[in-house]
Formats: sequence, C-alpha cells, structure tokens
Amino acid sequence: MPPRVPASDTRARLAEAARHLFWEKGYAATGLAEMLDRAGANSGSFYHFFDGKDEILRTVLDTYVALLEPHIVRPAWDATTDPIERIFALLDGYRQRLVDTDCRYGCPIGRLALEIDSENTPAHGLIAQNFSAWKQAVEACLRAAGVRRADDVATFVLTVMEGAVMQARAYRSIEPFDACVRQLRVHVSSVAPQPGKRARTPFPRRRGSHPS
Repeated sequence: MPPRVPASDTRARLAEAARHLFWEKGYAATGLAEMLDRAGANSGSFYHFFDGKDEILRTVLDTYVALLEPHIVRPAWDATTDPIERIFALLDGYRQRLVDTDCRYGCPIGRLALEIDSENTPAHGLIAQNFSAWKQAVEACLRAAGVRRADDVATFVLTVMEGAVMQARAYRSIEPFDACVRQLRVHVSSVAPQPGKRARTPFPRRRGSHPS
C-alpha cells in the first residue's frame, strides 16, 4: 500500500492541477475529472476542500499573487540594479516563455481576465489584485528612476506586456512582442531622467542574494 498522503498535500495538488489546466485549456474547458486525474485525487477529496470549481479558481488566483514576487519579479530584479532595466528584465522573462513555447505561452491572469464572466465579482477582484501587485512592482522601479506619474506609466507597461504576449501568441511570432517592447523603451526613455541622475535600486537587495 502506498504511503498515506497528508490532507494538506491533497489540497495543494488539486490547486496546482487546476492552475496548470486553467492555463493550458482555460477555465471553461477544464472539467472536474481532468483536475482529479492530474492531482491523483477523488471527488470526495475535492469537495472536502472546495465547494466547487469557482472556489478552486479563487484559490488559484490567490496562489498567483503569492508566486509573483519569488517567481516573476525577484529573478528580474536580481539580474540588474538599474530600476529601468529591471522593468525590461521583467518583460524579457515573458519573452523567454514565448520563445520556449514557440509563442504558445499566454499570461494566465490575462487569459482568466478575458474568460471569467464579468458578473463573477470575487474572481475579478482577485484578478485585479494580481494586476495591482504586478503594477506596484513596476511602479517602485519607475519611482526609483524619478519617473513622473509612475502609477500611470506602470499601467501602460502592464498593457504593453499583455498586448505583446497576446499578439505574439496570435501570430505565432516573437516579432510583435519585440516591436511593442522597443516602442515601450522609447516611451520610457522620454519620461525617465538620464541613468546618472537616478537611484540604482527601488529597495535594498536581500543578504545573500545573487544575480540568477
């Protein structure tokens, strides 16, 4: 008999299975049977932890908020100390995901934002939290660089990223992404002070951290 899996591990496996399936297939196209099969769980376990598909969606969205700093932001920030270049390192992470997937990658939050019914207020509230956390990370860099209206510019950077990823996915080409980022760099250069006149880091580097 295989070792008994703690209940908390089962819940985590279900949430992780849902997260991957929602990204691969979309929320509507993902069925309960697929989640159970991928998680190696049964329906009794699912309904022990979740009331239904909508609750596990909210758990997935909470997970994305928690993963943003360590898995998306921190690797980019560790690559450079220049606050403007950190933003472009962040965007380069999305570019690499597109290249690695032959431009099949799609931002999971952007996809869910488009797919989830607009009346699902709790889910859209969590989607907004994800967007806000992403923008706040970018805004911190812009403020460190002395950019005025940093909140507006951060919103623009998010819009460029989402649009660039969608176009690259649609055209199955990295060229639209690169074109968007080139024009963003032109815009940011026009609103940011010269490198010698701006701060180097938006927050202190953690002890023991090294560029990845």
